[in-house]
Amino acid sequence: MRKFNIRKVLDGLTAGSSSASQQQQQQQHPAGNREPEIQETLQSEHFQLCKTVRHGFPYQPSALAFDPVQKILAVGTQTGALRLFGRPGVECYCQHDSGAAVIQLQFLINEGALVSALADDTLHLWNLRQKRPAILHSLKFCRERVTFCHLPFQSKWLYVGTERGNIHIVNVESFTLSGYVIMWNKAIELSSKSHPGPVVHISDNPMDEGKLLIGFESGTVVLWDLKSKKADYRYTYDEAIHSVAWHHEGKQFICSHSDGTLTIWNVRSPAKPIQTITPHGKQLKDGKKPEPCKPILKVEFKTTRSGEPFIILSGGLSYDTVGRRPCLTVMHGKSTAVLEMDYSIVDFLTLCETPYPNDFQEPYAVVVLLEKDLVLIDLAQNGYPIFENPYPLTIHESPVTCCEYFADCPVDLIPALYSVGARQKRQGYSKKEWPINGGNWGLGVQSYPEIIITGHADGSVKFWDASAITLQVLYKLKTSKVFEKSRNKDERPNTDIVDEDPYAIQIISWCPESRMLCIAGVSAHVIIYRFSKQEVITEVIPMLEVRLLYEINDMESPEGEQAPPLPTPVGGSTPQPIPPQSHPSTSSSSSDGLRDNVPCLKVKNSPLKQSPGYQTELVIQLVWVGGEPPQQITSLAVNSSYGLVVFGNCNGIAMVDYLQKAVLLNLGTIELYGSNDPYRREPRSPRKSRQPSGAGLCDISEGTVVPEDRCKSPTSAKMSRKLSLPTDLKPDLDIKDNSFSRSRSSSVTSIDKESREAISALHFCETFTRKADSSPSPCLWVGTTLGTVLVIALNLPPGGEQRLLQPVIVSPSGTILRLKGAILRMAFLDTTGCLVPPAYESWREHNVPEEKDEKEKLKKRRPVSVSPSSSQEISENQYAVICSEKQAKVISLPTQNCAYKQNITETSFVLRGDIVALSNSICLACFCANGHIMTFSLPSLRPLLDVYYLPLTNMRIARTFCFANNGQALYLVSPTEIQRLTYSQETCENLQEMLGELFTPLETPEAPNRGFFKGLFGGGAQSLDREELFGESSSGKASRSLAQHIPGPGGIEGVKGAASGVVGELARARLALDERGQKLGDLEERTAAMLSSADSFSKHAHEMMLKYKDKKWYQF
Repeated sequence: MRKFNIRKVLDGLTAGSSSASQQQQQQQHPAGNREPEIQETLQSEHFQLCKTVRHGFPYQPSALAFDPVQKILAVGTQTGALRLFGRPGVECYCQHDSGAAVIQLQFLINEGALVSALADDTLHLWNLRQKRPAILHSLKFCRERVTFCHLPFQSKWLYVGTERGNIHIVNVESFTLSGYVIMWNKAIELSSKSHPGPVVHISDNPMDEGKLLIGFESGTVVLWDLKSKKADYRYTYDEAIHSVAWHHEGKQFICSHSDGTLTIWNVRSPAKPIQTITPHGKQLKDGKKPEPCKPILKVEFKTTRSGEPFIILSGGLSYDTVGRRPCLTVMHGKSTAVLEMDYSIVDFLTLCETPYPNDFQEPYAVVVLLEKDLVLIDLAQNGYPIFENPYPLTIHESPVTCCEYFADCPVDLIPALYSVGARQKRQGYSKKEWPINGGNWGLGVQSYPEIIITGHADGSVKFWDASAITLQVLYKLKTSKVFEKSRNKDERPNTDIVDEDPYAIQIISWCPESRMLCIAGVSAHVIIYRFSKQEVITEVIPMLEVRLLYEINDMESPEGEQAPPLPTPVGGSTPQPIPPQSHPSTSSSSSDGLRDNVPCLKVKNSPLKQSPGYQTELVIQLVWVGGEPPQQITSLAVNSSYGLVVFGNCNGIAMVDYLQKAVLLNLGTIELYGSNDPYRREPRSPRKSRQPSGAGLCDISEGTVVPEDRCKSPTSAKMSRKLSLPTDLKPDLDIKDNSFSRSRSSSVTSIDKESREAISALHFCETFTRKADSSPSPCLWVGTTLGTVLVIALNLPPGGEQRLLQPVIVSPSGTILRLKGAILRMAFLDTTGCLVPPAYESWREHNVPEEKDEKEKLKKRRPVSVSPSSSQEISENQYAVICSEKQAKVISLPTQNCAYKQNITETSFVLRGDIVALSNSICLACFCANGHIMTFSLPSLRPLLDVYYLPLTNMRIARTFCFANNGQALYLVSPTEIQRLTYSQETCENLQEMLGELFTPLETPEAPNRGFFKGLFGGGAQSLDREELFGESSSGKASRSLAQHIPGPGGIEGVKGAASGVVGELARARLALDERGQKLGDLEERTAAMLSSADSFSKHAHEMMLKYKDKKWYQF
């Protein structure tokens, strides 16, 4: 695990020049306006940053292993990550420091240890007996490249095959090389003129440990006698070998080849295979060889007591199956089942009842590791159904485009979401329990509910239960259901502003208390959802179209003089005769033939069946204006108490009353200022600044970045972009420069910075709108990309029926505040410094018969304001907390004096700022583009934490990073995985208890009974004293230059943590001796006396080892 250099900041005193600039303006009290002192409880010692857990599918997997006794699955990746899975809820993530790809994994079965082989020719021994696994030893091969490893069951000698065709033997206790080497030129025929290629397979004969089967890539297989150090048999085939597998009786083995054939060989008949099978080859009638097929990448040969053996293979399809999906083939007796997979197969393993290779295997399942999924197939049931996967591996089902994190939610939310989500479960899974069920859960120290919401490129929204560092999907909502789908590309309306993924989710606004959900999509659409447990059929989907103008054509009168166009409810007008847009709208082309007043997507006009869960309340779409596509939505807010939703883009702002289905406000950004506009902006024709449509959601044009752009605020560019799918979130797109810097997109260069002021933050609240106000009232605070905060007053009709009959009156208040950089987040504190949350209406079931509900309705329509200040005198003041990309300010209300100010960063910009609750207090948490995570006290904005967390920040992290209450945070660390972290000292301390245990002490199953006759005639398994054969006394020492031993960081600590009793003491002594022995290596030749004493010590140690041979040192 990475150790962070945590620079704790003590009450405004920091070391280091980087924070000096922050201190100059740390607390500024305008003269004569001293604020009443608020007691702040948060101190630096409440904060500590550490990673907690990683969820999701391992990104770019490369290796797979399974411990059949512990029932633990390990997956290695191309970036050097290691993921371990036990029973649902037991997961672990580790990382090799080098970041090299994992090429193979081997468990020390039932020992709580794992060997990993990496592409940089290192081997590592992991101790899994601690909650956070650590590397005990590493071995770096200096002269040869590692290609294959094999560790026999209950052996401490690991066979390592190399690219040169040699086999070295490693003692996994000391992680040192044995002097015993099998050289390629000794293994193959002396008459052979060519090199046999790299070692692709090593395994010992299940019935005779002294015989080693070695497969070379060229097609040669050798049975090597370890004792006599010579080859017993050599088997040659003229096609390259990909894998080899034994029959459990040790008399036959099977090879898979590059031409799609399988060859089965009798051990004693090396001349030719006894059988050649081409599983997917077309058998030709005249006895010719079948046509060649694609390579069979892996084969497994598993036997059963009561029937035919299973031959399971991946690959081998015929070349004429173009477009056919990757397949796993299961051959059992005369039946052959071809199981199609969604992604290409990385590796597979057959799970068997016994760990002993010389017993009937009794396979019961196959675990298949795919490029983007993990599939488990039940071999015991007809039709080979798959098991329902309990791990949260479907985060990336469609690429994630945004996410939100809510900690400490209402307790009834998770059960409510789970009950509606349970109906969405697929059928047809295996009836058996998930077989990977090792390990034990940690203690659930945190008891509060946590929910993560992910928005996806296909328009789906997923709700996840994230309580107590686990993750489980609760419910999935498909937002695209309300739109007509085009059957094929030709039918696509040319109103689309994006080339693909027109439904991609950009922003999620959710009120957990009222369960109101609002999403903004990439096609400039907003959908409002209500939660209901009843199924309903919506005859007509309520719809509004909004014409949000910003720039005024020179020929037309300014928009301010026109009444905003009336919204068009669905069915309010007839479809236009123009074929591409048969969409109900006011007009679909302006006088000069340009596209006008058409939305980008077409809402369904047929009745829509809405299942229990989130149901569409209203669809709002921005329309084309005079040939210009609508600009994408940059901010969104919903308030259940007021019944309002508001959204903005780089053209302006629109507010909609979703109860009355009416547009209340539709203003260009300039008009919000009224006469107070600090920028003298000239209206200009939209056509002069026509933008190319269809840049990426995050518009990564990193190749064109000018260096000084890193310091400038990018938001003016960010906000006006057209989005297709977030290209950076697509796993298959390789972005050359992964470092994070947002350049101004080409779409903005032609426009003055000032003329594209976008709405970047929106916040409904009950506070003082003007300086003269004596009491708080409902209002909307609007933040822009130029650092302006404007306040809009809301005049709401009384509750009950009147709310649906009388209009909501909206008026700009004239209040304007200024900050440096785009506004990101706003919040309000009462006079005691407590957070004043926005008013909300508690959730109730809407789809119930009217009569019953009428009285209830009137009672409940009153807004619920949960502000702590509601009990205090109304005249008392409040504080507005405003965070921008560059600074944070705390403004005293109603006076509008700046009480506190903090410059967060000079050289970078804040990507995410959240006002969060922690330890019965609140703070401002910020994540900067330069990788720093900072927290500040409220209201005084004292720096409390500043950690350099992420050296490289890419667009995906920037879009998905979010903070939640109680010291929680998360981001998408790869296209398939969520990384969670905590900035709370208390959570860091409790983390060890919360993590699951991977290792459980279990008895190893009994070895198979040899039977009377086999014992009598010597037909059973032959054992081998490997210690005698490979130990230093008989095989000598390996060359020092061949491999370098590196003690791991988990060395003595790992043993200390798990050791107990005398055997533990012995293990520690041995480890200490091992470390000391390395330092004395140079003196070795000159100290004969030491050699003899070491010799006697080794005899004692050997006796001790025999005494404790059932308890090896890494068992403690």
